[in-house]
Amino acid sequence: MLEDFFGLKQQGTSVRIEVIAGITTFLTMSYIIFVNPEILSSTGMDRNAVFVATCLAAALGSLIMALLPRWPIAMAPGMGLNAFFAFTVVGVMGFTWQQALGCVFISGVIFLILTISGIRSWLIEGIPHSMRSAVAAGIGLFLAIVALKSSGIVVASEATYVALGDLTKTGPLLAILGFFIIAALDGLGVRGAILIGILVITALSIALGVSQFSGIVSMPPSIAPTFLHLDILGALHSGLAHVILVFVLVEVFDATGTLIGVAKRAGLIPEGKPNRLGRALLADSTAIVAGSLLGTSSTTAYVESASGVQAGGRTGLTALVVAVLFIAALFFSPLAGAVSVYATSPALLYVACLMLREVVDVEWADVTEATPAALTALMMPFTYSIANGLAFGFISYAVLKTLTGRPAQVHPATWLVAALFVIRFALE
Repeated sequence: MLEDFFGLKQQGTSVRIEVIAGITTFLTMSYIIFVNPEILSSTGMDRNAVFVATCLAAALGSLIMALLPRWPIAMAPGMGLNAFFAFTVVGVMGFTWQQALGCVFISGVIFLILTISGIRSWLIEGIPHSMRSAVAAGIGLFLAIVALKSSGIVVASEATYVALGDLTKTGPLLAILGFFIIAALDGLGVRGAILIGILVITALSIALGVSQFSGIVSMPPSIAPTFLHLDILGALHSGLAHVILVFVLVEVFDATGTLIGVAKRAGLIPEGKPNRLGRALLADSTAIVAGSLLGTSSTTAYVESASGVQAGGRTGLTALVVAVLFIAALFFSPLAGAVSVYATSPALLYVACLMLREVVDVEWADVTEATPAALTALMMPFTYSIANGLAFGFISYAVLKTLTGRPAQVHPATWLVAALFVIRFALE
């Protein structure tokens, strides 16, 4: 049955290879079941409910990807968007987490419409290549400052705005150790390096009394505190319009880039031949809507799926295995509850370091490309807002191209996004 449905022989794979690939992908991305509840619970959301929502959203998203396009790509709540959700929309702007979930839902519906109508492809074509790279790098910098601040490695300072924290304290030392463990293991090619790092620091935190141990396995907690608690009408507040825009734009960049990149590596998008990219785009759009109903930030395709492809995964059976493993992870909620911020912040910081590699793709020789890209990346951490970074990047790109006599190089999609951000600033 699996052979017929997934076409294993046609793709040159087998059930055994696909299962191993699924396990590999799960190990490389399963850190999200610990990190996402830590981030979203800072908004007042119930941590245990977010844990369940995270596992279910990842399982459901991966299942849709397994059955619709039948691609070996796993899905889960995305890094970067969860930080924007918690620290900007709720933390800085002061909206409720219910309104933020409403924004995720609306962005998912818009994303779905853009995908079905083909406008999504038009938007992707219109976004400058340098800007796409800068968005990833900027989100990396944003995650870095969140990780450094939450772990106590960086603290606030009236004189210099930020300063080095007390590195003799237990918490920051654990975070530093966790970072080196994760980076070293990943450098050695160990599967699940981030997960191992989180678990090692969690064990040390328990031993040192930093966090409380209440067991490893239990029945899953209730999802009721977050399930269907989104405030869609509240999300239609005028001040949240640009938040929805940011969600949509980052989802477009992140998900589409990941899908195409991993699919190409797996040989699933042959030149000049039919492919299932349209179905894959539809799958990730649907998963965003479903995730918001469950009670978590935007669900997206995970670049860690490349590890499963490297292990031989070529069909949706790989994603199906990931979905089953996320369901199994529901029974480890006591362990998730024992994971402290000092165990998750090293994971955030390491992911940030990986995302910064994107700057190599910026066209640094062209000032009209490099300057907007740099502004995009810099403004995200320095204004503590992914939205502001996107705004400065798009507006400066359009302005600089125009002032240097090259307005024709600006795609209509870029003009549209820049204009929307100008309107947003004018209305504030």
